[in-house]
Amino acid sequence: MSFGTPYPSHPLILDDVRGAQKMLSGVARVTPMEGSRHLSRLVGSPVHFKCENLQRTGSFKLRGAYVRISGLRPEERAAGVVAASAGNHAQGVALASSLQGVRSTVFMPVGAPLPKVAATREYGADVRLHGHVVDETLAAAQEYAHDTGAVFIHPFDHRDVIAGQGTVGLEILEQCPEVRTIVVGVGGGGLAAGIAVAVKALRPDVKVIGVQAEAAAAYPPSLAAGHPLAVDCSPTMADGIQVGRPGDVPFGIVRELVDEVRTVSEDRLSSALLLCLERAKLVVEPAGASPVAALLDAPETFAGPVVAVLSGGNVDPLLMQRILRHGMAAAGRYLSLRLRLADRPGALANLLGVLSVTNANVLDVGHVRTDPRLGLTEVEVELHLETKGPEHCEEVASALRAAGYTVLS
Repeated sequence: MSFGTPYPSHPLILDDVRGAQKMLSGVARVTPMEGSRHLSRLVGSPVHFKCENLQRTGSFKLRGAYVRISGLRPEERAAGVVAASAGNHAQGVALASSLQGVRSTVFMPVGAPLPKVAATREYGADVRLHGHVVDETLAAAQEYAHDTGAVFIHPFDHRDVIAGQGTVGLEILEQCPEVRTIVVGVGGGGLAAGIAVAVKALRPDVKVIGVQAEAAAAYPPSLAAGHPLAVDCSPTMADGIQVGRPGDVPFGIVRELVDEVRTVSEDRLSSALLLCLERAKLVVEPAGASPVAALLDAPETFAGPVVAVLSGGNVDPLLMQRILRHGMAAAGRYLSLRLRLADRPGALANLLGVLSVTNANVLDVGHVRTDPRLGLTEVEVELHLETKGPEHCEEVASALRAAGYTVLS
């Protein structure tokens, strides 16, 4: 089921995407396709990963940026280009510009992860840190473009960018001709739109399903309204698809050609990232893992073979650490508990003795003696445990209760 007539009528055709594919030959990698036995068992048919996390610069963004810059007139190239991004688009524009001998300036938020800032500089861009949120960074980049004549390279709202991203769809059909469903993360919509243009022209029977984070889901209300709407985004670990308003050009394509747009929770996103790391041995950022989150959420609703597009792998190590712990907790692999003990010698040793019988691994122990809610002879103990799943978590809590302990959380 499509979403009806396009808004506005989209300008892209298959030939645009094929032209972009020729342009990208020798520039962008034809990224590999990897099977997932675990997800295949859940879905009941083959599931494959399209590994754009292994693309140059770590995401699909190089494709669209290179095609967009290739289309500039000589006078535009001489003026240079400017972009605003917290990560993937920044690196894509920086490398695409360097490869074509075009000067690039990239504005990034002050709090952008240091590895992404360093990588953007290494790819050749003049990086300027400005603003604490992407909207402020975007405004600074647009002001710079106005003042200097540099060409602003939009991350998704331009036909050349979308054509470049659409080459992912052509590769999917070449690598997995039997595909029946393609699942792709959606922020502004450029990648989903490009894939849909390519795939629906050649295989209209293939379903294209978009996925957004619940905390930043502008497409469902926009599709319902029939035009792009701006929404307030809440914090999400999937910052790569945290876009408050769909782009006008991709919206028209998504509305016409994409079959469905779903949303996923933060718990599902962290579980998906953990699955990619543990089962597939792939480092994937939360936005890139959103298709996997959708498959975990409702595996029985996808007709296979399925291809899930892992759109990027640029994740800050500190964020990765926090997300993995969140994912382990969501999967019942990490348990935090608070208990109150008598503040006397041997009390903690007795508690740890009970835990040793349950085979839970103690990662951290914290003591609180100064909380006014505690009695004079009480101490509160906070435990962080490594466990083996939800059933094991319940076994641990039950064993503690059976030993006379009051489990507070």
